This record gives sequence, structure tokens and C-alpha cells, in this order.
Amino acid sequence: MKDFVAIDFETANFEQSSICSMGIVIVKDGELVDNFYSLVRPIPNYYNETCSSVNGMCYDDTCAEREFPEVWAEAQRKIHEYFPSYIEDGEVPFVAHNAGFDRSCLSAAYATFDLSYPCFHFMDTCSTARRALPGLRDYQLQTVSAACGYDLENHHHALADAEACAWIAREIL
Repeated sequence: MKDFVAIDFETANFEQSSICSMGIVIVKDGELVDNFYSLVRPIPNYYNETCSSVNGMCYDDTCAEREFPEVWAEAQRKIHEYFPSYIEDGEVPFVAHNAGFDRSCLSAAYATFDLSYPCFHFMDTCSTARRALPGLRDYQLQTVSAACGYDLENHHHALADAEACAWIAREIL
């Protein structure tokens, strides 16, 4: 697979719609060609201790940020620069590590803002890594990325995680 968009969301709380940051990495012809990162004002707009301890963010980090629809529109414009018909024809998949989580975040954000959810195609590097890289001690993003030759230094930063996912996908998909 040579063309895809690696994507990662971080959330403020246990509500899937509470996206507080997002990162995307655009891979075209097997090369990482562009990226996008933004903080997002989450909905609902509160942080729980568990999520904050994972991603290091709190209410003050995102209270003045744009909400999902505005940030997502900017990300989509970036994706369209490289893949003009990615939504309409499903030609370019999203790739995520534990894709079910990222897919559910995207779907919940669309629902929260009463947006019509397109049929996005997701591929999961975690489940693929279980088949392609048997015998790893675990299949967490940092473990799999290391096995694929990528040193993930800032785990749970949405752009760093999306970049690690892109490296994994180039190796095993």
C-alpha cells in the first residue's frame, strides 16, 4: 500500500466525541509527504484525570481552540491537496493503530455536530502487526513502531503517533 492517511486522535475524557487533538500524516507513493496537527476544543469540554495522565493535556490547553468541524475542514483540505477524491470514492484509506478507537472518535464527532458521516475506510496497524510480526512482547504503538525501525519519542502526541503509524503501515501493509 503506497497511498494512505495515517490518523490519530487524543481525547479529553471517555466520551469518544471529546477529541482534544488530532494528527494526520499523508503518505503518497510510499513517502511521508505532509502532515497536519491541531489542538481541538473537546465536546464535552472537560478532562478526566486518566486521559490527562495519558496525553498530558488539560482544559487550559484547549479551552480557546477551534471545535472539531473547523479543524476537520482544514485537515480535509490538506488531504484533498494530495487525494482530491478520497472521500467520494474511498480510494485512500485512513490508517490507525487500534483503528476502532479512531474510527469511533471520528464517527462520534460527526454525530455530535450533526454532520453526515461518509463511509471512511480504515485499516488497523495493530491487528495487522499481530499477524505480520508474531512474537512481539505486546502490540502497543511504541513496541510495534520500534520493531519497524521507528523510534517513537513523544507517544500520545497525536502527530507523533500518526507518524509512527505511517512508518508501521509502510512496513507491514
